[in-house]
Amino acid sequence: MPIKLPSDLPAFRVLTREGVMVMSEDAAARQDIRPLRIGLLNLMPKKIQTENQFARLIGATPLQIELVLIRMTEHRTRNTAAEHMESFYRPFAEVEASGEKLDGLIITGAPIEHLPFEEVTYWDELRRVFDWTRAHVHSTFGVCWGGMAMIHHLHGVQKHLLEEKAFGCFRHRNLAPASPYLRGFSDELLIPVSRWTEMRQGEIDAVEGLTTLIGSDEVGPCLVEDPGHRALYVFNHLEYDRDTLKQEYDRDVADHISTRIPVNYFPEDDPSRPPSNRWRSHAHLLYGNWINEIYQSTPFEIDAIGA
Repeated sequence: MPIKLPSDLPAFRVLTREGVMVMSEDAAARQDIRPLRIGLLNLMPKKIQTENQFARLIGATPLQIELVLIRMTEHRTRNTAAEHMESFYRPFAEVEASGEKLDGLIITGAPIEHLPFEEVTYWDELRRVFDWTRAHVHSTFGVCWGGMAMIHHLHGVQKHLLEEKAFGCFRHRNLAPASPYLRGFSDELLIPVSRWTEMRQGEIDAVEGLTTLIGSDEVGPCLVEDPGHRALYVFNHLEYDRDTLKQEYDRDVADHISTRIPVNYFPEDDPSRPPSNRWRSHAHLLYGNWINEIYQSTPFEIDAIGA
């Protein structure tokens, strides 16, 4: 089954060209099944790029998915056209007031790592989002800063500034091969990393109920399961496109920001050579497994979520 998207959303055209099964809202309405409603709380500056990345992954399963795009209520992005935000995004306050429920919610990262959580302009509303998920979302997936913020709010786990940016493609280990979220995973995998902060394994281990599923000797814990809150936290970027790290590197070079070449990314560390995507299959496995777990356990009557 395809992912259901508005036919005028840029991701509809992008994914159609890539061969991902997409379906217009009119066509989806004619199918006598309940699609999974997956929200995307998009905190990234490049909204359209992020929409494409996550829609590509959750749209590759055999299930019909309805993607619900959500933004922070008062925060205004400077990197995406206001017309796009008005046409396709709903403010969280509207979603909250409606009482509606979601089978899944992805909360993205945001380029505000250096700020203490409490200094983020929309921190109070984001805390409301985290608390709201407990009764209104069947499964939540916090990504990079979004995952760090959620695990901090719910469990008090701190983020720590790094002396230099963790930047590149790093080897990770599958620490829980029996986990349904890692079904089909190799023992080792390569994952893109781009962050100035870290979560520390010892502090995660000190919280009862949290389990680290994927970790790295170089860049620490990556994927953490929190069954008590029906949540996953991933601190790295399996959703990245082949050239996302290159875009970040080229941007820093153009802005005359001192930055090192991303680790283990460009062939022979030569930025003039195109990188390869060596994580795509694991990205599809992770998000496909997450969607499958939602499908297997979410109530058929969506209003029963959180009951």
